[in-house]
Amino acid sequence: MNNKLDYLIHYLDPTIDIPTSTTEKRQLLRALMNIRPPQVETAEFLAVQDQFLQQEVAGKGVVSLADLTPIQPQIYLWQGDIARLKVGAIVNAANSQLLGCFHPLHACIDNAIHSQAGVQLRLACAELMAKQGHLEPTGQAKITPAFNLPSDYVLHTVGPIISGALSAKDGELLAGCYRSCLELAQQHDIESVAFCCISTGEFSFPNQPAAEIAVQTVKTFLADNPQMKVVFNVFKDVDWEIYRGLLG
Repeated sequence: MNNKLDYLIHYLDPTIDIPTSTTEKRQLLRALMNIRPPQVETAEFLAVQDQFLQQEVAGKGVVSLADLTPIQPQIYLWQGDIARLKVGAIVNAANSQLLGCFHPLHACIDNAIHSQAGVQLRLACAELMAKQGHLEPTGQAKITPAFNLPSDYVLHTVGPIISGALSAKDGELLAGCYRSCLELAQQHDIESVAFCCISTGEFSFPNQPAAEIAVQTVKTFLADNPQMKVVFNVFKDVDWEIYRGLLG
């Protein structure tokens, strides 16, 4: 493990002093990955990185849909790290650049997903954005492979940023995030999607109305798509209580 960490850190920054603590090495590697611009890396680096990241997620424990009990038909509620979920696709609450979080060790879900997926994810997003030629509009979604995550795909969506009173337009845009992700999953024959609490963190959408919009939008879609299953993934206790209240 330490040999892999030393190699990966030295590859990303040959001039940096490598700490002796394994925990500090893990943090340093993640920080270096966070600031790495999207670019093609060597096959050797990717092979070592992939082995390391897959060992990391295996150590945390992979959670599959079969491990969960539905709280309602087609709907599951699970509290934990979304990067552990083995489903068709997990949803990333992205920013409009769609390149992941560049702030070292930031606690946002965008950072967590990119850190666990590996540097390939940022490159894949950059290629999508270069082809598109403009920032990702709020309420829409893009799809990429999940690389070293247990899921098959990542759905990247940009939620509304709330800076004042909540408006009807904000709600429409948030609902659009959920619809866009589900429609994109359907187009790719994906039958299970895990949603994070889109826009409720850094983007300041109030938790209760965000959850109400999420549940209503998802239920409307599921009514016409009996093959689809949705996991509402929450990390904070407050969101767990809100979704429990809405779903029973």
